[in-house]
Amino acid sequence: MLPQEIVRAKRDGRALTDAEIAYFVAGLTDGTITEGQAAAFAMAVFFRGMTRPEVIALTRGMRDSGIVLDWSDADLPGPAVDKHSTGGVGDKVSLMLAPIVASCGGAVPMISGRGLGHSGGTLDKMDAIAGYTTAPDNATFRRVVREVGCAIIGQTGDLAPADRRLYAIRDVTATVESIPLITASILSKKLAAGLRCLVMDVKLGSGAFMRTQEDAKELAESIVAVANGAGCRTTALLTDMNQVLGTTAGNAVEVREAIAYLAGDGEREPRQHDVTIALSAELLVTAGLFRSVGDARVACERALASGEAADRFARMVVALGGPADLLNRPDTYLPLPEVTLPVHPSRAGFVVAEDARAIGVAIIGLGGGRVRADQPIDHAVGFTQVAPMGAAVGPDRPLCLVHARTMGQAEAASAEVREAITIGDEPPDAAPVILERIAG
Repeated sequence: MLPQEIVRAKRDGRALTDAEIAYFVAGLTDGTITEGQAAAFAMAVFFRGMTRPEVIALTRGMRDSGIVLDWSDADLPGPAVDKHSTGGVGDKVSLMLAPIVASCGGAVPMISGRGLGHSGGTLDKMDAIAGYTTAPDNATFRRVVREVGCAIIGQTGDLAPADRRLYAIRDVTATVESIPLITASILSKKLAAGLRCLVMDVKLGSGAFMRTQEDAKELAESIVAVANGAGCRTTALLTDMNQVLGTTAGNAVEVREAIAYLAGDGEREPRQHDVTIALSAELLVTAGLFRSVGDARVACERALASGEAADRFARMVVALGGPADLLNRPDTYLPLPEVTLPVHPSRAGFVVAEDARAIGVAIIGLGGGRVRADQPIDHAVGFTQVAPMGAAVGPDRPLCLVHARTMGQAEAASAEVREAITIGDEPPDAAPVILERIAG
C-alpha cells in the first residue's frame, strides 16, 4: 500500500477498508506517514466523511496503537469511569467533576488533552499548577487513582500514540470539526484507558465545534453508538456553549475558579454548576452507583458541601507532585501576568449575544493557545470576571478583565472582546444550559 493512494481514495469519496485504515494508523504510529500526508488525510476525511464501519476501524486502530490499560487487578475504590467534553471556552468542568465523582464512589482515571483550535484543554490547565506532573509513569497513575479516586493526566507516549500525532496535526490544519475524527480521537483514548463507563459533554453554539443542535446530536449519537458497541457504557448530554462557561477563560485563571468552586469560596456560577452536577450525576447513574439522577445529584451536592470533593482534588495535586497548600494559597502557585486591564463596553446596556469562539481565539492571541502543534503556551494569560448573558454592563461593570504580558496585547484582546460581545437595551430570555440527553 501507498499512503498517498489511501489519501487519494478518501479524497475521491471511497470508503476505506479495515486493512487500509490499519496501514495508515501504523504509519502514524511509527512515523512512516509524513505530517503532510497526515494533514491531507485529515482534510480528506473532513470533506468526505467516513462510514460507521470506517470510524469503528479508525477508533480501534488508534486505541490499539499503544497499550490498553486494564484496571481489573488494581483494587480501585469503584468502577473506572470518566467524562469528556468536545471542547468549549472556559470549560473547566473536568477539574470539579473528577473529585466529585471520586467522592461519590467512582474511580476516575481521567486522561485529558491539550487545547484544540479555539477551545481550551484540561491538560494545559493542570500544567499551570507548579510542580504538578501531567505525565506520570503508569505505576504512579494507577496508584493515585487507587488511593485518591481520581487522577487528571495527559496522554502518555504509549497510550493511543497514533491519535496523539493526528490530534496535534488537526489542531493546526483547520480539520477539527469532523465528526468521524472527533469520535475516533475521543474514543481511542477513552477505550485505551480501560473505562467501564463514560459520559460525554457535547457542546453546541458559538464557542463549540458543533454550532447547531442537529450537528451536536449527530456527533453525540456517533460517539454513544461506537462506545457502547465497544463495550463501554456511554451516554451524552448536549450542553450550551453560546457563552463562556463560568467567569474565567484561560488556563491558570480557570484553575483558580475551579479551586474556588470546590472550596465553596463565593457563589458558584449557576450555568457552570448546572453542567458540572448534571454530568457528574449522569456518570454516577450510568456506572450503576446510584439508582436515579436525583439521588446522584444529592450525593454530588453533599460532596461539595462537606469539603470532600475539595479534599480529593488537593490530595490528587499532592500525589502528582503539586503543592500541598494549593487550595489555601493558589496565587503562590498559579501564574498571573503583569498587566490587568478592564474591558468596558462601547455603551451601557445588557449582554445579549456572545461569540464565544472569538473569545477563545483572543486567548490564543494573548499566547494562551497554540498556532503550531509544537508551540509552548503562556498559562498565565486570559480573562476573568466575564460578564454572562443578560448582565448589565457599563462604566461600573466591565465586560471582563484581560490579563496579558504587555499593554499592547491587552489592548488588542480588549478590542476583540468588544467585537465579540453584543450589547442591547433589554436582557435576553434565559436559555437552558442542558439541552438534550442521548443514551445508547
